[in-house]
Amino acid sequence: MDQALLLLLDATNYVLVIVLVAMGLVIVFGLMRVINMAHGELFLLGAYTLVVLQQAGLPYWLGLLAATVFVGMVGLLMEELVIRHIYHRFLDTILATWGLSIAIKQAVVLVFGPGAQSTAAPITAQVEIFGASYPAYRLFIMAVALLVVAATFYLFFRTRFGLAARAVIANRSMAACLGIPTRAFDRMTFAYGAALAGLAGAVMAPIMSVDPQMGLGFLIPAFLAILVGGAGHLAGPVLGAGLIGATDSVTAGLWSPVMAQVVVFAMAVIAIRIFPSGLLGRGGSR
Repeated sequence: MDQALLLLLDATNYVLVIVLVAMGLVIVFGLMRVINMAHGELFLLGAYTLVVLQQAGLPYWLGLLAATVFVGMVGLLMEELVIRHIYHRFLDTILATWGLSIAIKQAVVLVFGPGAQSTAAPITAQVEIFGASYPAYRLFIMAVALLVVAATFYLFFRTRFGLAARAVIANRSMAACLGIPTRAFDRMTFAYGAALAGLAGAVMAPIMSVDPQMGLGFLIPAFLAILVGGAGHLAGPVLGAGLIGATDSVTAGLWSPVMAQVVVFAMAVIAIRIFPSGLLGRGGSR
C-alpha cells in the first residue's frame, strides 16, 4: 500500500511539472504558431539560474522568483531578436529555435562545464501520508504547479487579457482591425511561455541533477503531451501530460525506465493515429 501511494505521488509530481512545460509550449504555438525547440533549454536556464543565485547567497524563495523572471526576459529577447522576423515561416521557426537551443546549451557548457551542478532543497522535512513518508518539498512542487496552472487558466479564460489573446488566436487580422495590439500580445505570450519553463526548471533543480542535458528530458514528454492531448485548448496538455506522465511513472515503477519509454511512445503513436488532432482536438481518424 505504501509503495503504491509513493508511486502515485511521484507520478503526480512528474505530471504537474510536464504540464507546466507543455503549457508554455502550447500557449506560444496557439498564439503565434511557433514550435519552440529551445523550450527545453529555457527549462535548463531556470535550473542553472537558481543554482547560481543560491551559490551567491540569495534565499531560495527569491531565487525561484528571480529565475522565473530572468527566463521570461530571455524569452522576450528571443522573440524580439529572432522569432518576430520569421513568423508564418514554419520550417524557419523550427530551425531558428533549434539553433537557439544549441547555442544556449553550448553557452551553459562553456560557463559551467559539462558536469552536473546541484543545490539544496529549502524544505528537508518528511510528511506522513497514510503511513507513508514523503518529502515535503515534492508536495511544495505540486502545490506550485497547481497554483500556476490554475492562474494560467484564470488568466486566459476569466480576464480581458485572456479574451483578447483568444481573439488573436481565433483571427489575428480581425483582432488587429478591432484595435487589439497583436504585436504586444506576441511579446507577452512568448515571455510568459518561457517563464513557465523557467519556473519548472527552477523548482525541479533541488531534486535532480542540473546538467546541460536536463531540458531534453522534459521537452520530449511535453511535446508528446501536446500531441496526445491536442494543441487547440489549454486543457490539451493537461490531459496529455496526465496520460504520458502516469504511464511513464507507473511502468517505470513496475518494470523499468527503458520499458516505460517504449510503452509511452507506443501509446503516443496509437493515440495520434486514432486522434490526429489530439484527444481534445477536432476530428478523428480518417
